[in-house]
Amino acid sequence: MRDFHFPGRSEVFASNGMCATSHPLGANVAIDILKRGGTAMDAAIAGALVLGICEPQMTGIGGDLFALVSPAGSNKVHAYNGSGRAPAAANAAKLREKGHATVHLQSPDAVTIPTAMHAFAAMNEKWGKLGLDAILEPTIHYAQAGVPVAPRVAFDWVDASKMLQGAGKKHYLVNGQLPKTGDMFYAPGQAEVLKRIAKDGVKAFYEGEIADDMLTALQSLGGVHTAEDFANVTSEETAPISADYKGTELFEHPPNGQGATAILMLNILKHFDIAAMYPFGAERAHIEAEAAKLAYDARNRFLADPDHTKKLDHMLAPNIAEKLAGLIDPKRTMAAPKKVSEAVHKDTIYITVVDRDGMSVSLIYSIFHGFGSGIASEKFGILLQNRGAGFTLEAGHPNELGGGKRPMHTIIPGMLAENGAPNMPFGVMGGAYQPNGHARFLSNLKDFGLDAQSAIDAPRAFADGSILKVEKGYSEQVRAELADLGHKIEVPNGPIGGAQSIKINENGVLVGASDPRKDGCALGY
Repeated sequence: MRDFHFPGRSEVFASNGMCATSHPLGANVAIDILKRGGTAMDAAIAGALVLGICEPQMTGIGGDLFALVSPAGSNKVHAYNGSGRAPAAANAAKLREKGHATVHLQSPDAVTIPTAMHAFAAMNEKWGKLGLDAILEPTIHYAQAGVPVAPRVAFDWVDASKMLQGAGKKHYLVNGQLPKTGDMFYAPGQAEVLKRIAKDGVKAFYEGEIADDMLTALQSLGGVHTAEDFANVTSEETAPISADYKGTELFEHPPNGQGATAILMLNILKHFDIAAMYPFGAERAHIEAEAAKLAYDARNRFLADPDHTKKLDHMLAPNIAEKLAGLIDPKRTMAAPKKVSEAVHKDTIYITVVDRDGMSVSLIYSIFHGFGSGIASEKFGILLQNRGAGFTLEAGHPNELGGGKRPMHTIIPGMLAENGAPNMPFGVMGGAYQPNGHARFLSNLKDFGLDAQSAIDAPRAFADGSILKVEKGYSEQVRAELADLGHKIEVPNGPIGGAQSIKINENGVLVGASDPRKDGCALGY
């Protein structure tokens, strides 16, 4: 229990349904959908779409998603992959011939086919009760009526706006200026798009005038995208991967997500007595940073489109984790892993919902970098993600850019299970940090007995390339001790990521937690 003398958040308790996400309007919409008889999936989709208006620098209908779902009355966890493929004509060799070493973040080469809308429609049909028109209604309202810009959103908008180009500036600045906290943001073009989808189905997004608007934006900049690429969009259900950490099973999304990185990192940490360390001291932060370097190095080597990922079993084998753990020197840092793509730290949105019947949804929805590629369609203002920057241009690499391939993705939803029963959907935002964040969250719960809110509140550090980013929540003494171990320390301008979770207690009570690093909350009824 937290000390009520000090500021902070309590966990939120409810019995009928709950949502935890990064903006209050998104949480409120999800709860309203639950009250109207929608499932957790209906609510998660509705809330996520609203977040595209509340946090347009983080996500939107030009992006991708991944989800983990545990249906009511079932102990099974399903994974759903709503990530986009490169256009059929994408070619790494041609970019190398032009002298490119990586896929440029603000180029049409970085734009894979936005697949979130296809996935939303498919998941609504499979696990929803309300029609897609009802699910889209709240976002249509807020896109037309506008939403006040929240403090964290205004903070992020400043740096993210540097990505905007062309029509992106017209649609994502307010009267040509950066919005301030409390200013209203409107997206009438997106409202029109969603009205057409509500009337004619998701096909309206991928064919006809809306698709043509996106194609014109891409092709005018040299993109090789075609109408056939959009019309042939697919999303799919797949099987999650999982592993045990001290009696709790962690479910992750398989490749092309980076969930295997979190599992490998935890497998490495098992070889150290983390529970005997001070939870917010230099010793633990150092071991965690070194484990992250090793796990991320494996990620960079092996993870890619599932049709091209050949060494997943090798990456997750216990003997590999044991060998890697043996490379960690408790007294000295190691070199950072080789960078093979632009899959670096960037933010996203995460939403989790549990309904009264027990369905759990863990959903993450993103445009990758702040404002994605910065490319927006002229008429409707659809901002296009730059997930293709997650490809490498290294010839022969499994994650090499290629036509029809999906890039290695940083966004990963999580779910925990006890005694075979899924009981805690959770997620940690923050781009590349996410596997580290998953491992740290679970370690905070299991090694130190923290409740979910305390586990989320706890300070974070992240070995981001050659820099160890250490939040202000750590003391100056800890930063000095880490520097003495050889780490290059940086206190980041903003906090590292954000997180939400919902736990289903033994008696069925729902316990929500939401990160104060964001503007959101856990809300139940």
